[in-house]
Amino acid sequence: MTQTIDATHVSLAVDLAGLKLDNPMMTASGTCGYAYEYQDFVDLHQFGAFVTKSISVEVRKGNEAYRIVETRGGMMNAIGLANVGLDAFCKDKLPQLVNMREKGPRIIVNVAGHSIEDYVTGAATISKHDSVDGIELNVSCPNVGDGLVFGTDPAMLKKVVSEVRKAMRSDCKLIVKLSPNVGDITKTAGAAVDGGTDILSMINTYTALAIDVNKKRPRIANGTGGLSGPAIRPLAVYLTSRVYREVARDAGVPIIGMGGIQYWEDAAEFLIAGATGLAVGTALFVDPATPVNVMSGLKDYLAKQGVTDINDIIGTLKMSGDVGF
Repeated sequence: MTQTIDATHVSLAVDLAGLKLDNPMMTASGTCGYAYEYQDFVDLHQFGAFVTKSISVEVRKGNEAYRIVETRGGMMNAIGLANVGLDAFCKDKLPQLVNMREKGPRIIVNVAGHSIEDYVTGAATISKHDSVDGIELNVSCPNVGDGLVFGTDPAMLKKVVSEVRKAMRSDCKLIVKLSPNVGDITKTAGAAVDGGTDILSMINTYTALAIDVNKKRPRIANGTGGLSGPAIRPLAVYLTSRVYREVARDAGVPIIGMGGIQYWEDAAEFLIAGATGLAVGTALFVDPATPVNVMSGLKDYLAKQGVTDINDIIGTLKMSGDVGF
């Protein structure tokens, strides 16, 4: 019989390839701007890490409106990586993140590009700042054709990851965000690992189409968009489990799991499937306090399981054919 323990004795601290977080919760890139757009809604200092929106070398205005539509069980977006550009980010936005970091969450900056040179320039420039703990490469955005090329071609992905890793500050962690829009995600995961990534994050959005049945036209100006939210969660959990079992576990590369996390049960699924970090995106538009609520639920769940350390449930999924199933 499992002995219930006091939830206050449960540790949620995790280690992402040497990047130590007080808890696994973080924002998914693109959902909370540069951080301070979100601060009026929830205390960001309670998060394990904050992940910025994508930063490109040049200023990007993004795609035309409409860029977001709600769907049943989720949402679609085709923002197009709108951002202030590398220079303005380092000058105006990064100092605000430094102040936030002093009180809690680690800082991860998402970097996008048109070319390998763009990725190298962005990652190298940003990682020079000691306040940045990690660089997440956005090589998997379905709304900008050039960036997606790197995320779907294993050889190209390995090359860009390798070049970026060599150009970055050595103690700044490199994270590669994987696309689900591929034939075999273990191939691109393996390429990222071979290229030298420290951490994998998965998954980015699924390419999708929503139609205005009256106008007989796409509801998003871009035509297609990236589907996120609860509708994709079982798919994301499945891919997380596959990558963990077939690539990441033996390579010793931790995974940041995301895709439809709204409640603590969702987060527990990702952890059991093999994720160490947890990112919340779409659910923040419904309730900005979702990550905090998820943490509370996880603590209660672990306490009832008699588990004092969240790491003890990571990768504990038993599948048919496993020893002890």
